[in-house]
Amino acid sequence: MKAEEAVQEWRRGLGFGSLRARIFAVNLLAVIVLAIMLLYLDTVRSRLLDERSASLASEAITVSRLVTDLPPTARPGSILRLGMERGTRVRLYAGSGERLADNWLNPKTPRFVIEDPAAYGWRRSSAKAIDRALDAVLGFRTLSPYVEPAVDTASLWPELARSSTAAQPITDLRRANDGSLIVTAAAPVPGVGHVLLTDSADDLASILRRERLTSAWLLLSVMALTLGLSLYLARTIVRPLRMLAIAAHRVRLGRSREVVVPRLPDRSDEIGALARAISDMSTALRRQIDATEAFAADVAHELKNPLASLRSAVEVLDRVEKPELRAQLLAVIRDDVGRIDRLITDIADASRLDAELSRTGFQPIDVAALADGLVAAYGIAATAANRPRTVSVERAGLAGPVLIEGDANRLAQVLRNLIDNAISFSPDGGRVTLALASRGDQVELAVSDQGPGVPAANRRDIFRRFYSERPEGEDFGRHSGLGLSIAGAIVVAHGGQITVEDAPGGGAAFRVLLPAA
Repeated sequence: MKAEEAVQEWRRGLGFGSLRARIFAVNLLAVIVLAIMLLYLDTVRSRLLDERSASLASEAITVSRLVTDLPPTARPGSILRLGMERGTRVRLYAGSGERLADNWLNPKTPRFVIEDPAAYGWRRSSAKAIDRALDAVLGFRTLSPYVEPAVDTASLWPELARSSTAAQPITDLRRANDGSLIVTAAAPVPGVGHVLLTDSADDLASILRRERLTSAWLLLSVMALTLGLSLYLARTIVRPLRMLAIAAHRVRLGRSREVVVPRLPDRSDEIGALARAISDMSTALRRQIDATEAFAADVAHELKNPLASLRSAVEVLDRVEKPELRAQLLAVIRDDVGRIDRLITDIADASRLDAELSRTGFQPIDVAALADGLVAAYGIAATAANRPRTVSVERAGLAGPVLIEGDANRLAQVLRNLIDNAISFSPDGGRVTLALASRGDQVELAVSDQGPGVPAANRRDIFRRFYSERPEGEDFGRHSGLGLSIAGAIVVAHGGQITVEDAPGGGAAFRVLLPAA
């Protein structure tokens, strides 16, 4: 698979499970809750209808008792004059089914109205349509139609027969042609027949309709706000993160040189900080790769010299018979092997340094004793080799142990690298000094020499890993350019810092500051 195809395939993986989808899902949760609250209004309607039915049944019992207590001749007139607050229709039927009285026959009696749907305006038609749609969505039960018969008899109202059989009030719910709900309540009248009360529940529908309309507008407003916030969050969070992820993925595919990681300089939040951190990281990665490639090329080039010399010496050795010439060739072979071994050792040490430091447990160390032991070892080595250089320790008023927390072997490596570096740049007869001093809550170790010093422009570069610029004529095999970078990494891992400056009287002074124990 080509790199571009891999990027496209990886980009498609940022689909439904992406942060953008999760933002929309979380924001839509509030909308879903609001929609559930809107649908909950239907349970309110059912409760109100139950309350209306119970109230109408109670009124039917009251009317039944009233009719029972009246003389037969007064019953029709009493029903005719009966006016209910909501315009409820009251009808009295004989046991044979004949209608005896109807309060709506009195023109002065208030009554509810069943409207003609053809006369509705668009507002009321829309409201009724919404009611029907919600009833369909919520699964509201199918109701029998409410139709006023041309000839009104008790047989047309099944609830009258059921109330007689049950000997108690029976309620029913019907739907008129205008969509309004009609509640009926039937009750037996002993010795007379039945009483039927009919009431409209359209006032309840109006109340619910207003609540639904308010809730619907609120739902639309919340949806619009949620959508806007989701788009805003997706644009300000998901989009830059997606750009960074794609750029990082392209870097991972090995196309780092042609990928520009956006730094988002206008963002002062965490995403802006992340973008700049990733950009800096990719830049550091490029530099590290460049430095590694340059060092690898330099190592390959420099290794050719001792290997070529070693090969020539080995090939000629068998043909040389003079002892003095064979001794010279063997010396060359030993020197070349030593140079290669030192180079490989430094490279291996640098490669495993970070992992070892992360696992090392620090312990109290007397750096004064450590320095004394190293200087004594260098003195013995210098005497044995008859080298015209001296290495000494200066304590700057310190007496007794000088304790720090660290790894003794790695700190000894720091001092050896600094002393070796100082010796290599010191002239014959020069002096290398290792000084110890106290700086408040820190301990200073300074290694000074009498060499040419370090130019100010190169003082930061010399601590970089794979730094390959060396003084003219320096033996690459003897000094790989890793010693100071290894020393710097060890010092930083111990919570300290290392710097270089001009030594008094000339030369270089490497100063190491470490926290005191």
